[in-house]
Amino acid sequence: MSDPTPVIDDLREESEELDALVAELSPEGWRRATPAPGWTIAHQIAHLNWTDRAALAAVTDEDGFRALVEQALAAPDRYVDDGAEEGAKQDPAALLTAWREGRAALDEALRTAAPGARFPWYGPPMATASMATARLMETWAHGLDIAAALGVTRPPTGRLRHVARIGVRARDFAHATHGLTPPAEPFRVELTGPGGDLWTYGPEDATQRVTGPALDFCLLATQRAHRADLALTAEGPDADRWLDIAQAFAGPPGAGRPPGAGRPAQGEPR
Repeated sequence: MSDPTPVIDDLREESEELDALVAELSPEGWRRATPAPGWTIAHQIAHLNWTDRAALAAVTDEDGFRALVEQALAAPDRYVDDGAEEGAKQDPAALLTAWREGRAALDEALRTAAPGARFPWYGPPMATASMATARLMETWAHGLDIAAALGVTRPPTGRLRHVARIGVRARDFAHATHGLTPPAEPFRVELTGPGGDLWTYGPEDATQRVTGPALDFCLLATQRAHRADLALTAEGPDADRWLDIAQAFAGPPGAGRPPGAGRPAQGEPR
């Protein structure tokens, strides 16, 4: 059984870096538009706060989480935007405090969860490490939108390994959300990390393959850039189709970013 502590530590670090970007913003700064249509910086943090608290309920209050799922099922096309809109109406100081308190409570719950525990989620149930990975993935992705709104570059780090892994593991889920039957055979995925090391997934002799920069794969899986603007290569028709629908997050398929919008600005890797 793998120790979830490293990914929980990385989640905390990712969150703290994003916190530093918004902590000193003026009220006008919180209202800056981000690349997500209709979402300001306040919407982005409100969404992270909402999903952190949903994850906390999944870990500590299964009945409470079931009620959240019922709300989502009642309005599947609106519940994400509605939650962000409601949270964004808060005073920025109150929203920032709520986000900090929520993620601190989740951090504690994940660290004290029973070994081998699995928790319900909007997609497949998750182990402790997987839940922390999902939260890191969302924090990184929404942090990219906030950084873009502020004109800030955020250098890619080794924490992207977690995002890449959940993107690979979500292959079958991405097919299911599009009403497609997942391919029967495993894929080979070879990604070059920010430090130049190779991250590999799947059997080496697989006929369906995806290769390219880890950053680009993470941008694709979180739908922060269109496939046409990324340096990813697919070998085989199934791998090629996957790159059109890849999705690391739970819920219905997202609209993604249009082709030609480019990639979020990135600094030197670290």
